[in-house]
Order: sequence, then structure tokens, then C-alpha cells
Amino acid sequence: MHYPALQNYLSRLQSTLATTNLWLDEQGRARGRYFNSTLTSAFQAIRAGDDGRIVAYEAYARSYASDDQGLNIWKLLENAANDDESVELDRLCRLLHTLNFYRQPESANLDLYLSVHSRLLAAVEGNHGMAFRRILDVLELPHPDIVLQLPLITPSQRWVLTHVAENYRRNGFRIGLHAASLEQAADLLERIRPASIKVDISLANDGDAQVRLLEQADRAQCHIIFRRIENQKRLLALREANQTASPYLLQGFLFDLPKATLLSRDEGHLVFDYQEKFKLA
Repeated sequence: MHYPALQNYLSRLQSTLATTNLWLDEQGRARGRYFNSTLTSAFQAIRAGDDGRIVAYEAYARSYASDDQGLNIWKLLENAANDDESVELDRLCRLLHTLNFYRQPESANLDLYLSVHSRLLAAVEGNHGMAFRRILDVLELPHPDIVLQLPLITPSQRWVLTHVAENYRRNGFRIGLHAASLEQAADLLERIRPASIKVDISLANDGDAQVRLLEQADRAQCHIIFRRIENQKRLLALREANQTASPYLLQGFLFDLPKATLLSRDEGHLVFDYQEKFKLA
């Protein structure tokens, strides 16, 4: 463990009873309790588009299951929790993900993507991100390696998105966004200056617009992440449309499912078989 303050905190949690709201199980995995549900974390890799190496993980809140296939906790509780309870749930999930990610040595030198629920854009008042920043400071964890992903917005939420993004940025976090189209991604890139923008691979069906966006993002030092790559056909279509040397990132079930444990370097490193496995040569 290369974070002594985190290790001390985990050691205290190790002796905490499972009747409390936060504890460690027998595998050292942090769990939390909310609305009589047991929560934990699952992680899915985000990979470089050129060789498949893992550069980051996205965290998901799941109900606990021994096979890592628990239910999406936000879908379970979204209609049950009010705005204040949603803020509480979001903060609990962030803490769980942070503990479960950084306790694993495979997290070294990788980014962690944490999602911000749409309710929090309006529900949280004041300085967004300050409470989470304080937790990271106490645990002596590298907040510059954390990307806070803001949700898709409606046109009426543009000012809210800008306000929240600036607050998170002032607290030292990088900002990730979601775009409903390549055109919206280009607009967000210009207005918000995020560290990353996610685009559903099914929407990336205009090769010229894709190339323009990637070149614009490369100049702005922003990562474009094509998500929901679920089969080889989608990956090949993306590769064939991208006649540019501009980098991009990939995420999807084609590569791996979300799970509690991070992949080892040998397991996660696709450099040597990437071209053969996905026939991208």
C-alpha cells in the first residue's frame, strides 16, 4: 500500500461491524449501507484506442453480489430518494469507490472516473467538490487523478453545468462530460474545457465530424472516450472512420465487464494481442 493515511483508515474499518454504514468485508472490500441496501464498487477499464492499454477505470455503485454482478444502485433508489438523500448517497458512493480503488496496488498511475448524478447539479448548494476534496486530503490521495463526470444535460441546464464544472475545477478536480452527439461534444469542448468527453459509439457515425472532433480535442488536451463498444463490428467501424492520428479512448463490454478487482498489468495489457484479437491491423 503506497498511501499510509488510507491504510490507517482501512485498518480502522477492518474492525468495524457490518451493522454500521461503512465497513470492510472479508476480502478487504469496502461496503456501505443505504436504505437497507448493501452497496459496493465495480470498475470498468478505459483503454487507449491505439493499443488497448488501460489508462483509467470508471467506478459504478452496485448492490453487493458475490459474482460482482449486483444491481445498479442508482436505478434502484432514484425514485425512492429525495434530493437531500441523493446527495448523501452520492457522497457515500464516492467514498466507497475511492477506498475500493486506491486500496488496490493496480490503481497506481491510473485515473479514476466518478460520476455525478443529475440530481446533484441542482441539489448541491455552495462550493461543489469541497467536501470530497477534504476527504481526499485527509486520506492523502491524489485528487488530480480523479475525473468527476457530469451527466448529460438539457439546454436549460447549460448554466448549471458551467457553474458546477467551475466549482469542481477550483477544488482541483478534472471534469468529464457526456455528449449526445459529436456536434454537442464539440460545443462542450469549446465552452467547458473538460478533461474528457464521452460519446456513445452508436452516435459516432459521421467520419468527417469524428475526425474534426478528435483533432479539436487533441489541441485542447481533452480525451474523447467512445463508450458502449459491445462488439467487434462497432470497434472496426470506429477504427475505419478515424483517418487521423489524433488519440482517443475506448470503453465497453467487448473488453471487460465491471468487476470489483482491478486487472493486473499482465491481464489488462492488450498491447501484444490487440491487433490480432480485434483485427485492427
